[in-house]
Amino acid sequence: MKTILKLITICFLFPNFINGQHLEVGGTGGFSTYLGDLSPSIKRTSTGGLNLAVGGFLRYNYNKSFAVKLGLTYGQVSANDNESKDLGRQSRNLHFKSSIFETSLTGEFNILGFEPRFLSKTFSPYIFGGIGFFAFNPKAQYQGQWVELQPLRTEGQGLADFPERKPYKKIALSIPFGGGFKYAINDKLAVGMEMGLRMTNTDYLDDVSTTYVADDILNENFGEISAALANPSGVPRTTGSKRGTATNNDWYFISSITVSYNFIDSGLSGPRRKNRRALGCPTF
Repeated sequence: MKTILKLITICFLFPNFINGQHLEVGGTGGFSTYLGDLSPSIKRTSTGGLNLAVGGFLRYNYNKSFAVKLGLTYGQVSANDNESKDLGRQSRNLHFKSSIFETSLTGEFNILGFEPRFLSKTFSPYIFGGIGFFAFNPKAQYQGQWVELQPLRTEGQGLADFPERKPYKKIALSIPFGGGFKYAINDKLAVGMEMGLRMTNTDYLDDVSTTYVADDILNENFGEISAALANPSGVPRTTGSKRGTATNNDWYFISSITVSYNFIDSGLSGPRRKNRRALGCPTF
């Protein structure tokens, strides 16, 4: 009798020890956009155009409440002053696009708890936060060709007259955070939706940050393409006149649908059916 009682106790308690600990692999698809100096409006809530974004991730679930995720994402961000309703931005006439390659490590908190094993908790909203790095490369169109902007030093980066303006790096830090929800279709497959914000430590995602450098200075030091793309307005700009806003770094956002596969063996023989045969427990 004691042996039977011990076996029953183990069968009911052991799942609680392993509850939620499993690896998950998945993919994402959705949209990316950006917030910065080329947003359509001067309002900080105004974002650039929508672009496709895709990615993949590995998620390790420690328990029903907490998980850690390693993600890889590719997307694009873009904006064009011609699409703005603000007359000042229309006159500035700048535009850009940039690919983004991001790797991130985030922690997740499942608000209601999420446990696909035995389908005990199949739905939960969640919040997440972490750290990431991303590569970017802003480009603009010149005579029908997309040209990389960073080598053109469009704001005089590297010139002796502007010692505080260093050429910006094309790899930057991001702080991803946001929320979403996940739903277990069965013990193996889960789907979800996620909205993520990325605060960055660069103001040059769009190649725009501070003030103009006179066309003749750029033309002399970096060539006519630099001068043409730094100031495509057709109106001569004096050195020091406003081009961007250096007090605010750029942001980007990724909204996506997620599909994932859970590497667990819950002993389920079909959707929404529960048993403990996988643990070797007796059935009655």
